[in-house]
Amino acid sequence: MTVHVATVTARGSARWRAGHPWIYRSDITACDAPAGLVAVVDPRGRFVGRALWSPRSEIRVRMLTPRDEEIDADWWRDRIRAAVRRRGERELDATAYRLVHAEADGLPSLVVDRYGEHVVVQLLSAGLEARRADVLAAIAEVIEPAGILLRNDVSVRKHEELPLEIENAGGQIPDEVVVREGSVHYQVAMRTGQKTGAFLDQRENRMRMARRARGRALDLFTYHGLFALHMAGRADTVMAADSSGPALEVARRNAERNNRHNIDWVESNVFDLLRQLERAGERFDTVVLDPPAFAKQRASLPRAVRAYKEINLRAARLLAPGGILLTCSCSFHLDKSGFLHMLTQAAADSRRELVLERVVGQALDHPEVLTIPETGYLKGALVRAR
Repeated sequence: MTVHVATVTARGSARWRAGHPWIYRSDITACDAPAGLVAVVDPRGRFVGRALWSPRSEIRVRMLTPRDEEIDADWWRDRIRAAVRRRGERELDATAYRLVHAEADGLPSLVVDRYGEHVVVQLLSAGLEARRADVLAAIAEVIEPAGILLRNDVSVRKHEELPLEIENAGGQIPDEVVVREGSVHYQVAMRTGQKTGAFLDQRENRMRMARRARGRALDLFTYHGLFALHMAGRADTVMAADSSGPALEVARRNAERNNRHNIDWVESNVFDLLRQLERAGERFDTVVLDPPAFAKQRASLPRAVRAYKEINLRAARLLAPGGILLTCSCSFHLDKSGFLHMLTQAAADSRRELVLERVVGQALDHPEVLTIPETGYLKGALVRAR
């Protein structure tokens, strides 16, 4: 098999040696390979590692290994098995969770999520797409799922000049499956749900709120109602709001499935609802703010911060004395320090004294590698009002 070579600048090789697997177009000095695998060398021709190559992407190289080893079917199988083993060591109290978190598991641009007996896979780079057969064979062998669904409908594939598509890659894929998270069972539509079917990264935060909720609770941007369902087991009542009627229909079915009858589902723009609740002098003992990403590009960050500040300011004003607020952001471009700075400003403007109890993040099956900030995007805080 022909081994293609990519020559990178000293800056590019230093980036890899410092712990980040991406090498950008500007740091490629020579390579005419098709999408797939390449050997990477530095300006002096010294071997740097083996990598995925995407000839149309701004991220041209995604490093796989510093060793001069063959990246064959056995390599993919061993790397995927190691990622799956790490999840087994976590003793996750759920039947839906992430098995492979891309770069954080040493498998750049590969996502694998388990939903019961089925898995949903995303191939997010042209280099990985070229190795599709080996990757899917390894997933089938290691995980032995009842079915494999490819959710390659992610916009990032456009930057790789790859088609957006959803397709069955093996076995049977039902329209819906029911999975468990702690004591809560919920419905997942793997073909049409957000992300790969559900927001798995909030699992541990939802289970935390199942233990912490009390009194009158408010769940904002509820989507399929998972925070509300967890809180309803302990809170007296829950108001759960979202602007999507279809999402709330799924949430109602989830509530029936779990015999949760103390949830009031509200179809509303959350910004408008917060203003209405504040004007009415409403108070809540528990509030969850889990909005969508307001800053999908860096250029939109200032406007996004203003939006985050507004909803956090108004949520703080709704807290009863001693009430708790879990607030989150999944915008990668708003980092942890920026998020906490925003929250501090919101607390000051709300004229409420808020005590930071805990900084939270994504679930442990979504590991964050310190030298790869892109692996960590979800950040949050649990605060208490005095």
